[in-house]
Amino acid sequence: MKFVKMHGLGNDFVFLEDKNGADKDFSGLARKMCAPHTGIGADGIIVIVPSDIADVRMRIINADGSEAEMCGNGIRCFAKYVYDHGIIQKKEFAVETLAGIMKPKVTVGNDGQVSLVTINMGKPFTDRTQIPMEGPAGPVIDEPVEIDGKTYHITSLLMGVPHTMTYVKDVDAVNLPELGPKFETYKAFPRKTNMNFVQVIDDHTIKVHTWERGAGATLACGTGSCACAVGSFLNGFTGRSVDVQLYLGTLHIEYNEEDGNVYMTGPAAVTFTGEWLEN
Repeated sequence: MKFVKMHGLGNDFVFLEDKNGADKDFSGLARKMCAPHTGIGADGIIVIVPSDIADVRMRIINADGSEAEMCGNGIRCFAKYVYDHGIIQKKEFAVETLAGIMKPKVTVGNDGQVSLVTINMGKPFTDRTQIPMEGPAGPVIDEPVEIDGKTYHITSLLMGVPHTMTYVKDVDAVNLPELGPKFETYKAFPRKTNMNFVQVIDDHTIKVHTWERGAGATLACGTGSCACAVGSFLNGFTGRSVDVQLYLGTLHIEYNEEDGNVYMTGPAAVTFTGEWLEN
């Protein structure tokens, strides 16, 4: 089985093509492939399959075997893969995901390969029932919750997948492996949540570290970056145009006032190719 390893600012994935993979169970394969010592090592696998409603379909299986609705860094890598491999020959196209139809736009360099990808990530949903989160209907902005006897103020929304954020003075000082799982499994989130710790640098720049539901600590999270840009605007910390600093680089996020959609622009890169021999 041939594969391609790719990453979006350090958020890494193993890519597979499977024309008959629409309904296959890839959970066991994902756990094997994503294992850091006995497998390839990755945050998840992404399977390219045909679509009846879009140009192509993306399936994302997390490292723990669970299937994710969407992944911002993953879809940038996906867009580069399908364009560079000639599966899609348009610079703007539609991708079917469990979170709906996503529409990447690729920028192609002089070498004919994709250098940047802009994704229309769609509209954020801020109502508690849409996230979903238990409690009265309405937005969850700067809401107090108690974790291990300490009060944190959170903002939560749905950006394809549920995301929660809390603002800190120094994001590098946060013990992500300790706090991340406690927020992920907090009782108010019936489907768990992705957790983001955010430091505001200025009115157009934030720094984000993310604990991903089903994957753990990651070097970058595209949907998380989008959610945090929207959340920072809703809290009055930034404007609608935000640079999100991650471990290995920056994503530019635009929360468009006219259409209400969130646009993410950033790179994607191929790490290596190989052949998986184990069944």
